[in-house]
Amino acid sequence: MNRAVFLDRDGVLNDAIVKNGKPYPPASLQELRIAEDVLPALQALKKQGFLLLGATNQPDVARGKTARSWVETINSALMEELPLDEIRVCYHDDSDNCDCRKPAPGLILQAAKNHNVDLQQSFMIGDRWKDITAGKKAGCRAIWINRNYDERQPDDADAIVTSLGHAADWILNM
Repeated sequence: MNRAVFLDRDGVLNDAIVKNGKPYPPASLQELRIAEDVLPALQALKKQGFLLLGATNQPDVARGKTARSWVETINSALMEELPLDEIRVCYHDDSDNCDCRKPAPGLILQAAKNHNVDLQQSFMIGDRWKDITAGKKAGCRAIWINRNYDERQPDDADAIVTSLGHAADWILNM
């Protein structure tokens, strides 16, 4: 079985756009920013044999605020720049009650099944409580990147860090 690192998108793989303390996805390719430590962190994890699997909620599609094609454009740009194996997306809103919208673990469980992943030997890295809860429900260890958003914080993260680079270091030093 494979080991994997599941990664949220906005705020983890790329910088979130923060407005009034809340994180949002980039609205254009010009707004898409990847922090300097992201590529080396992912390369180090990949070198140690981890699959790198994105898992992102994109409810603005269901809310009519953005097109699905735009989300796919951002994902394609990230796949070109970073050594990711896949990015899975939930396009639903909370009211859809799906099993793929974090904090539900569906995105992680689907990817784990498709890639033959041992969840107990895997990690979820996120910047919001929903990411951490989804990872824990799936059976992963969960690492919270604290971006100081003005919102609920997770209470069950296995580690709290301030960047993806620090999260990768934590995993690699276990």
